[in-house]
Order: sequence, then C-alpha cells, then structure tokens
Amino acid sequence: MKIGLLGAGRIGSLHADNLVKFIDGAELIHICDPFKENAQKLGQTLGVSKISSEADEVFNDSEVEAIMVCSSTDTHSDFIRRSALAGKHIFCEKPIDFNQGNIKQTLEIVKESGKTLQIGFNRRFDRNFAGLRQEINDGKIGRAHSLKITSRDPSPPPVSYIKVSGGLFNDMTIHDFDMARFIMGEDVVEVFAKGAHLVSDEIKKAGDIDSAMITLKFKSGALGIIDNSRQALYGYDQRIEAFGDKGCLFARNEKQNTVDYWGKETLSRKALPFFFLERYRESYINEMNEFLSALREGRRPSVTGEDGLEACRLAIACNLSMKENRAVSMEEI
Repeated sequence: MKIGLLGAGRIGSLHADNLVKFIDGAELIHICDPFKENAQKLGQTLGVSKISSEADEVFNDSEVEAIMVCSSTDTHSDFIRRSALAGKHIFCEKPIDFNQGNIKQTLEIVKESGKTLQIGFNRRFDRNFAGLRQEINDGKIGRAHSLKITSRDPSPPPVSYIKVSGGLFNDMTIHDFDMARFIMGEDVVEVFAKGAHLVSDEIKKAGDIDSAMITLKFKSGALGIIDNSRQALYGYDQRIEAFGDKGCLFARNEKQNTVDYWGKETLSRKALPFFFLERYRESYINEMNEFLSALREGRRPSVTGEDGLEACRLAIACNLSMKENRAVSMEEI
C-alpha cells in the first residue's frame, strides 16, 4: 500500500517513522508540508524522495493509494474530503473538525466515494486499555456500573497551540470521550462538565481551561467520570477503572521500567513517562496496522468517522454544560 503523508510535524513524523521502520505491507512514497523544509528533512531521514509543499500534489499523485492526514486540525475535514474525491483511502488524526455539521458532510463524501476512513484514536490500541475492554466483554465485572478515566499531562502545551486547538475538550478530552465509549461499548446520553483555571494564567487569557471534571451517563444507566489536568508534575498519568456487579478492573500507569528499590528506610520506583509519544508508541504502531489490515481485507476499520463524530458531539456538549452550568442531554446536540 503506497502512502502519502500530509503534515511533517511531530505526529506526522511519528507515523512516518513507524511506517518505514515497523510496519509491513506499506511504503511511504510522498511527504507534504506547507513548510517544505520540514518535509525535506523528514524525507532525507526516511529515504522518501517525493517532497512537496502543496497538498494537491499528493492528491494528484497517481501512485498514492492512501493518505495520512496529520496536518493542523483546521485542515482535517477539507483534506479528508479532497482525499476521498481523489480516490484515496484516508487515515486522519483527531479531531475531524470542531463543527459537527462539517463532520457530517465530510463523512457523507467519504461514504459516496467508497473509500475507507480511520480516525486516529490510538488509545484504543494500547495493550492495557484494550485488555481491560476485553475483560469487560468477557463478563469479568458483570453488569458495568461505573467508569473512571484519569488523563493528565505532565505540562501544558504552548499557548500558541492552545489558541488553535479548539480548547481542552476538543484537544485533550476528546481521547477520553472516545475511550469512554470504547471501554463501555455504548453511547453517552448525558454529560455535566466543570472546568477551572488552576495551572496557567496564560491558558486562561487564551480563553481555555486547564483542569476539568466531567460526569457521564451512559445509555444503560451506568455512570462515568473523566478527570483532566494539563499539569501533573510526576509524569503522564493515564488510568482507567471499571466497576460492575461482579468486580472491578484497573488499567494502571506504565512506568519508565518495572525496577523498584527497597531499602532500610525507603521504597522507591521509577517515574511515569513524561511524553505521550513515549507512553503510547506501541499503540500508534498497532493503529496503523489496523488501518492497513482493514484496507487489505476490504472491511470497515475498528475506529470509524462516526466515532470521530461522537467524540466531537461530546466535546460540544461539555462546552455547553460548562457554559450554562447544567447537565446536557446528547439529544440537544
């Protein structure tokens, strides 16, 4: 499968590196970035000769069979549409768009094209979270009563990024919205969100929040909690707890390694990873293998455009809930 890449930034470079070094059955043949020097640098590193600064050059490349959209969020829906109309399969990083109307139009174009679209919710492919979901599916906790998701970053992103990110719910919590639906295997019907400025005055000035607590009500009646912070000084904090009438499951944090020290007066263990690419590197490889497997087998990928739409709707609902200080039914969105 010959692949074209749109966006040679941090996440695009990660996917490109994985494609070249760790994934069979695919060849990265074209790299595009509006800052052509970024594309050239990545191409030189990975041995890719086709370099461009205009996305049209990738859409018009007859050799390219599938496109990875790893560009800035404001280009995602447009690039998905243009990829589909050019007859290419698409892998796109989250989120598709901040506007659900745009997302619906985009998904309709993809559907009419007959091409495959997978959204980059990589955490579904983390071995811990995927294992927890499998245990739930196997009936380990019986009927699920509650879900708790903790997702905290070691430090905030630059304010320049915050200003174009769509806000915490669209940028950070969107992964947790998808995880909630993935783990529980059902949709959310109601949310209540509270946000706060506890980390950074600069984030507040940029019009965003840096901390959030969200309650969810699922279709079955089960309840959920999402706990977000832009700053956890001890590392990248990623945990899930699922509780039911037959027991409780925990997916705990990964550590830098499993070595603990036991001394006369001290017990210590290694710290958590401090970078999401370190914590989730394996999951990014797994999600790309899923995309390629879906293309080879002619089936829908396990993460669809509709999953991207639902995560967007939850972000919209949480912003409304926070603004109006009330529970918001998903029927309103």
